[in-house]
This record gives sequence, C-alpha cells and structure tokens, in this order.
Amino acid sequence: MTHNEIKLGIAPISWTNDDIPELGDHFTIDAIFSDLSKIGYSGTEMGRKFPTDRSLLETTLNKYGIVMASKFIITYFSYPEELENELESFRKWLELLQPLGVKEVIVCEMGGSMHWDIGEGKDDLKIRMLNEERWQSLTDGLNRAGEMSQTYGMELVYHQHAGTVIEKPAELAELTKRTNPNYVSLLYDTGHIYYGGGDPYQELETYIHRIKYVHLKDVRKERLEQSFKKGENFRQQVLSGVFTVPGDDGCINFKPIIDRLIQHEYKGWIVVEAEQDPDVYPPYEYAFKAKKCVDELLNNAYENVKK
Repeated sequence: MTHNEIKLGIAPISWTNDDIPELGDHFTIDAIFSDLSKIGYSGTEMGRKFPTDRSLLETTLNKYGIVMASKFIITYFSYPEELENELESFRKWLELLQPLGVKEVIVCEMGGSMHWDIGEGKDDLKIRMLNEERWQSLTDGLNRAGEMSQTYGMELVYHQHAGTVIEKPAELAELTKRTNPNYVSLLYDTGHIYYGGGDPYQELETYIHRIKYVHLKDVRKERLEQSFKKGENFRQQVLSGVFTVPGDDGCINFKPIIDRLIQHEYKGWIVVEAEQDPDVYPPYEYAFKAKKCVDELLNNAYENVKK
C-alpha cells in the first residue's frame, strides 16, 4: 500500500461556514483555493462560495490543481411527502458532481434536526426523533439515493452529525441495520462521533468495512462539556470554539485511528473538517497545522505496516 492510495483534503468550512454565513464571508474562492494549494492539500469539498456552474467550477479547480472530493448534501428523506422531490434534487447534484470526478457523495438527513429542519424554526434545542413512518421513509430514500448514485459511478456515504436524528451510536446502529450496505456506505467523522457520545476508535472498528470516506475533526473536551451545561445549540458551540483540527488542543487520539485505517488498507479521501470561527482561528494557520499532523501520522502508520 502506498501514500497515493490516500488522498488528503480539507473542507472549506474552516474559511467560510455554510450554516453561519457571517463566518468568513469576506473570503473569496480564490483566497480559499490559494491557501489549499500553498499548503499542499489535494482536494476539497463543495462550499457555499463555489460556483455551481460546472465550467466555472472546473476552471477554478484546474487553476489551482485541486480536486473536488465531494459535496455535503442535506436531505429530508424522512418526510414521506418530500421524498420524491428530494430524490430529484439529489439527482441534480449527482449530475453536477459526476463530471468533476467525484466518487463519494455525502448525505446527511436534516429532517427533525436542531437547525436545518424545513418545518421548524432554526436554533432549536431539541431533535425531533423519528417515528416508524419517518424511519421507513428515511431508509427508503437512502437506499434509492444510493442505488441512483451508483448509476452515476458514485457511492453514497452517510454522515452521522451533531444535532440531527442520526447523532448517537444507537441511532447510527439502527440506520446501518435498516439500510442496504450495497447502497449506503458511511462517512466516518471523528468529531461528530465524539460529540454524540461515541468512542471514535470503537466506531471505526465496528463499521470499518462500511466506511468509504473519512472526516478528521477534533473536539475541545472542556468547552464541549461547558456548552452542554449552558444548554448551547450546535451553532453556539461552533462559535464558542468546541471544534478544532487535528494537531491542535483537542482531546481525540488520532494515532490509533490512522494506524487502523492503514492496517485495513483504507483507500480514499481523508478530509480535515472543523467548524471554526476564522476570525479567531486563522484558516491558513490551522489548515497548515492539521496537514502537518496528519502527514506525520500517515508516515508513521505506513512505516509500522512495513515492519
């Protein structure tokens, strides 16, 4: 196994936040891509500042030598009345992403979520959990979207996420039990797993054969605990600095995680993805710090495999 089988990227959320538009709104797409290129990342994910015109997007990617790794797609499959429209919207994203060479498409269900639910107000403090009808609608939608993705040469990877109906280990276990593994793979996100009360290493072991995409995010444990005590919602937690990148002052031990991925001969994207306020945590500095950390972990893991 060689380094070439692991592709290292970073999400643009360190520069501009999709959920909190005022964060990093002054960064241009050229500034973001210039930073990525200078630091040496291979790819990124679709961000809100990126053009949705394929020709313009390809021009920018080619200019900086950056690959489009994936796109985080919000869905509302758990609402039966929205399912068909949601699947059609999903198809349109596949049509944009396929010519860009994307192989894994990220899906996250936001029906019933704290901040993104189409039927509720934003910044709620509770998640509206799934009943049986909504579970069936969600899993039907995911299976169909996964099958559709394969017709475009892509794999659907589901993103367990804070503040959503698939946040905790038991909820992810139920999702994996109900969905067809031939159509629904997993995105493994260390920070969201920890946030939801899971053990990142244990979850990696449990689902390693279903994981097709990786997000590395760290968590500042004391700030997370304080935020729960204060009753902060997810947006407030982002602003209070709960999340950070590998190589900073978070609590997650990434060494056994990277070692296990390499032992398993994982092939694909590892993407640094941490929601931070760019005015407090300068994106270039933290992106550089993260790449240095992950490169060292990967180099050590490869050396251990050779022994």
